[in-house]
Amino acid sequence: MYLYFKALHIIFIVTWFAGLFYMPRLLIYNTEAGNKSEAEKNVLREQFSKMMRPLWFGITWPSAILTLIFGLIVLFKGGWADTFKGETWLHIKLTFVFFLYLYHFSLHILFKQQLKGIFKYTSQQLRVWNEVATIFLVAIVMLVVVKQNMSFVWGILGLLAFVILLMSAIKIYKIVREKK
Repeated sequence: MYLYFKALHIIFIVTWFAGLFYMPRLLIYNTEAGNKSEAEKNVLREQFSKMMRPLWFGITWPSAILTLIFGLIVLFKGGWADTFKGETWLHIKLTFVFFLYLYHFSLHILFKQQLKGIFKYTSQQLRVWNEVATIFLVAIVMLVVVKQNMSFVWGILGLLAFVILLMSAIKIYKIVREKK
């Protein structure tokens, strides 16, 4: 039975991340709609709102909840809770997961603000925020797969290098976009 719970946990992680990757894109497009004519802006924002609601409440939130439920089942049924004290990688992974849920809640706040017509952040700021889920994904997967074979120092350095590479790509994309 444990493997079925583990499979379900992984399935809902994938669907949750699908929502975490797509929702910020919609927030970006909704923000950029503000640069259009009034008629075009209204049509686009109405369409983005229609796209965001089912994504957020029909896929992303349920997946986040089911990921947590099946994750806890895997933690306890797999015996990980018994060995919790000696598993540093698991402590670090669960810390990243905690911050991933905070990220999820931050997207919820941005989503609710945009539905109310409040746009506090530029599309460039949202593009940077969009990549936070990618950073969490890389960190968590590396910890789960490599576990205690990963050097803490090399893990941090690798993650920092990845973040620098990601932020550089965003900056380059902005330069290319502005030239067009």
